[in-house]
Amino acid sequence: MPKTGDRPSVKTQVSSVASGDKSRRDFLGSTTAGATVAGIAASMPASSYAKVLGANERVRVGVIGIKGMGYGHIRGYSELDNVEVVAICDVDENVLKDKLGRMQEDGLPQPETYTDLRKLYEDKTIQAVSVATPNHWHSLAALWAVQAGKHAAIEKPGTHNYFEGQQLIKASARYNRLIQHHAERRCFAGYKAAMKFLHEGGLGEVYMAKGLCYKWRSSIGRAEQQPVPSGVHYDLWLGPAPVRPFTKNRFHYNWHWHWDYGNGDIGNQGAHQMDIARWGLGVTLPTKISSIGGHFMFDDDQETPNTQISVLEFPNQAGGGDKKKLLQFEVRHWATNHEGGLGRGSGNNIGNIFYGSEGYMTIDSSGQWKTYMGKNREPGPDGSGGGNMFQNFVDAIRADNRDLLEGDITEGHYSCALIHMANTSYRLGRSLDFDPQTERYVDDEAANAMLTRDYRAPYVIPEQV
Repeated sequence: MPKTGDRPSVKTQVSSVASGDKSRRDFLGSTTAGATVAGIAASMPASSYAKVLGANERVRVGVIGIKGMGYGHIRGYSELDNVEVVAICDVDENVLKDKLGRMQEDGLPQPETYTDLRKLYEDKTIQAVSVATPNHWHSLAALWAVQAGKHAAIEKPGTHNYFEGQQLIKASARYNRLIQHHAERRCFAGYKAAMKFLHEGGLGEVYMAKGLCYKWRSSIGRAEQQPVPSGVHYDLWLGPAPVRPFTKNRFHYNWHWHWDYGNGDIGNQGAHQMDIARWGLGVTLPTKISSIGGHFMFDDDQETPNTQISVLEFPNQAGGGDKKKLLQFEVRHWATNHEGGLGRGSGNNIGNIFYGSEGYMTIDSSGQWKTYMGKNREPGPDGSGGGNMFQNFVDAIRADNRDLLEGDITEGHYSCALIHMANTSYRLGRSLDFDPQTERYVDDEAANAMLTRDYRAPYVIPEQV
């Protein structure tokens, strides 16, 4: 790695696709050419690659998207033994400058800097990347990473639509690289203990799970179109999404509330609680989906609902009655009660509630769980405890063992699928029937069209990965 003083300027790393760099276009246009970016490493079995690296060798990580959650990724990896963040990437040069200064203040080594993740992927010495971009970039960043021979951890939700999850599962297997869905509560000791209690019958027959995402959110207002700010590589930021004029409400953070880039709060904060609800129920894909709601109170640029109620039904051959399990999810944006006592003392109400034949359980976002048993709801077993998903990712890489990975992309796909299904029902304004075997909606052309999106070339998730 060059010395800090020799680090190329941000401007030298700008994408040259628009100026006709053929090698870069070839990389984008081929479903397999990504494997050549990291040379022989991408074509080697993971076991051989691990031997080349050495079980105790320093793991070199690149972080992509560093403004919000991304800086947490930088800190998370930097706090681990024998792990170094050697590269950071962001399409906003102003953010890069700010975070480089913060890294210096925090006593962290100065990394290489990039505005184009494809240039970062050309560095053969980087073994893994951690992706904290807007949602619409998560899957493409992970796909290109594994094609370049690198393991990838992607922020929640790991996908922007159903098709992307299918493709990432295939790509992880084909290129023999780990893809972790960074729903970090999968690593928390408290959540693991709660799931063990549920799955061993502590609540009896668990027939329903509820996810709560009640966050006090103000209006984003309306924003006028404006010139792209200096230092922002807007075409790269848009990536797979259609070209639209720049406004501040489509950019930093507020992109969450636009369908082109985000998935609303059910896919933002709610991605955690949806994952926990599905985990606790022990289900994968539903057969019926219904979601209603709206954008209440405010007249602003937000497209996604700020209040949304979704119910998903799953087959349950072992259950009683008419044999089904229910997952209910609610998004609320303003004044609300503290349901289940979750979030008491704060403005938010975030967590999960599980209902069983012998009682119910609450779990807050820290992993603290409590049970209330029997008709009188007497306090029962409880627990708590955190975890470290950054450590888990690195441990799985070092051990060359997919089974160690918490939140493998297959699990991530199932949880993200529920988010996309609920949003599809909401946007179409009706209930949906889904066939988990064919992975298609039943006799529903409009819904099936929303399993994927129209990708803007060259930022395309291909049919063949």
